[in-house]
Amino acid sequence: MNPQPAEVPVAQLECAINHWRERRPSADPEKPSLCAEARALADVYGLAIYHGWAGVSRASLSEQQRAALDAALL
Repeated sequence: MNPQPAEVPVAQLECAINHWRERRPSADPEKPSLCAEARALADVYGLAIYHGWAGVSRASLSEQQRAALDAALL
C-alpha cells in the first residue's frame, strides 16, 4: 500500500469535486446543488482558493473530506 502524500494539491481537490458532480449530478437543474461528498470538498477547496494556497494538509481534512477525496481518486 502506498502512503498518501502529506499535502493535497488544489488541482486534486478540483478533480475530486468534478468526479462527484459527474457521478452524482444535481437532481434539479433549475436549482443545482452539490452532493454531500462534493460539498465537503468544496469547503476546503474554497478556502484554498481564497487564501491562495497551492494545496492543503491531508491531516487538516475531516474524515468525510478524506473519504470523499480517496473515493474520487481511486
